[in-house]
Amino acid sequence: MPQDLAKKKVTMAQVAALAGVHASTVSRALNPETRSMVVPEVVDKVLEAAKSLGYRVDPIAKSLRTGRSRMIGVLIPDISNTLFAPILSGINDYLNDTGYSVIVAEVGNDVAKQLELADRLVAHRIDGLVLGTVSRKDPIVDFCLDQSVPAVLVNRAETSSRLSAVISDDLTSMQLALEHLYELGHRRIGHIAGPPEHSTGYLRRRGFEFTASHLELKTAPCEVASAYIRSEGAAAMDRLLDKYPDITGVAAANDLLALGAYDALAARGLSCPGDISIVGHNDMPLMDIVHPPLTTMRIGHREMGRQAAELLQQAIERRDQSCRNIVLPAQLVVRNSTAPV
Repeated sequence: MPQDLAKKKVTMAQVAALAGVHASTVSRALNPETRSMVVPEVVDKVLEAAKSLGYRVDPIAKSLRTGRSRMIGVLIPDISNTLFAPILSGINDYLNDTGYSVIVAEVGNDVAKQLELADRLVAHRIDGLVLGTVSRKDPIVDFCLDQSVPAVLVNRAETSSRLSAVISDDLTSMQLALEHLYELGHRRIGHIAGPPEHSTGYLRRRGFEFTASHLELKTAPCEVASAYIRSEGAAAMDRLLDKYPDITGVAAANDLLALGAYDALAARGLSCPGDISIVGHNDMPLMDIVHPPLTTMRIGHREMGRQAAELLQQAIERRDQSCRNIVLPAQLVVRNSTAPV
């Protein structure tokens, strides 16, 4: 047997002996929640002793003792979608600082699969869930409430606020996008809407229709994409151009839909913004280096993830299940995909 595998497990008592303190002091010093109860000099001695001996906290034993695993599950629909990278970074940054570990699960849009994975995570004693998958009326919220699992929604929300959520101001952000095109002189503006079962698709379309009415636009058609993917954006753009060939601007509910609109224009020999100006939504990574760089609505997804993690920590540690909806503002980022008529 290799020597490193034959080594005996280092105990807390050994760390205490080397640091010259009681084992209970070691326990408090190594726990982020109780570390403040120990004077900093002693904490440093304990950490140094634990490091020199190669001591590691046994997460299974600790979970059995405390009833908590300090593990958080995050469910997202598509891990390849760069929208979720900054959200996950914000969640991870906050929870790492508070002693939690994060398990990310890609669950697609299949509700049965989402429920199966959520149930599996609960069986492994996770302390809570961050849900980036919910529809406007979602059975996985029922599951969390029935199982008394602390959970927070991120990026999308339910119609009825049954769990806390951190989302963007979808109504106002679409208003800003449409007003930007209007100020450039566009009066025939179309909308590529997201799936209506998601709050982002539903609310951004409402924002578009309300603003179009307020601006008294005579041409403000809408085509709905069944998913937030590039091919659906191209198909929706084709339908807009077939029905309304005179449109000069398009506000898309998502950057991937906007990139699909680019593809549809290119296939017809049209240019952006020469023939049609396009505004996206989200300011996903790399939207500044596509051609042309995309004018879009910037949403603070990293901050969104951080605040969702903070709400979840409060729900876990304080058993605070009161619902809070945090709505983050969006910012118009003007690039080269929009121009005067």
